[in-house]
Amino acid sequence: MASLLESCWLYLITHFSDFQLASLGSFILHESVFFLSGLPFIYLERAGYLSKYKIQSKNNTPAAQEKCITRLLLYHFGVNLPVMVLSYPVFRYMGMRSTLPLPSWKVVLLQILFYFILEDFVFYWGHRILHTKWLYKHVHSIHHEYATPFGLTSEYAHPAEILFLGFATIVGPAITGPHLFTLWLWMILRVLETVEAHCGYHFPWSPSNFFPLYGGADFHDYHHRILYTKSGNYSSTFIYMDWIFGTDKGYRKLKELQNIGAEVGNKLM
Repeated sequence: MASLLESCWLYLITHFSDFQLASLGSFILHESVFFLSGLPFIYLERAGYLSKYKIQSKNNTPAAQEKCITRLLLYHFGVNLPVMVLSYPVFRYMGMRSTLPLPSWKVVLLQILFYFILEDFVFYWGHRILHTKWLYKHVHSIHHEYATPFGLTSEYAHPAEILFLGFATIVGPAITGPHLFTLWLWMILRVLETVEAHCGYHFPWSPSNFFPLYGGADFHDYHHRILYTKSGNYSSTFIYMDWIFGTDKGYRKLKELQNIGAEVGNKLM
């Protein structure tokens, strides 16, 4: 497996320049993972498949879904791509490399764990700031246009927010200067996580059922359907920041009431 991976990587660095891989390659990889993981949820919602796992009964109209896709393409090509191109010299300066050998899996996993922890901390405070009155009205309200989120709404946001919260994602790699392979793996995991958190479905196989402190779709869906001044649940991947600062109290109270209702219902049956 390792030799196959290194052979594939050798092909990439032989046929493409460092700049092409780090900027254009990262953009193509991001778009592929994002749309391939997010588009199926539009199909599920329209077709009504697996509706028993849908968190909210309300569906988005096809027009609203199409608006989201159109805006996303505009934001991605107008904001994300230029940022990836312009940030290349910064990452090179911070030590990013693409040469062989690839880093060991121990190094890769430790760095990605560090990125998740740091991203959670930075994202929480940035997201909470965006829920102050002025910033919510002029910036963050765009992301909350979809009270019933679906996978692709995870990156539907004001360009200023894309840059503001995007800092949380890149600050870890900027500090450590990782191998490009590590950076790509981090990007893939982060995209899959945020798409899952916005997907609108809570499946038996959802990660939140298996990983302690993982937020997931049910946790973040609550954030979208509650008024901005009372929503809470500001965390990114893991929920420890909301738990520490008590900004998940409304969500936990709701879950307690739902559990009590379920217990009462079972006793009456």
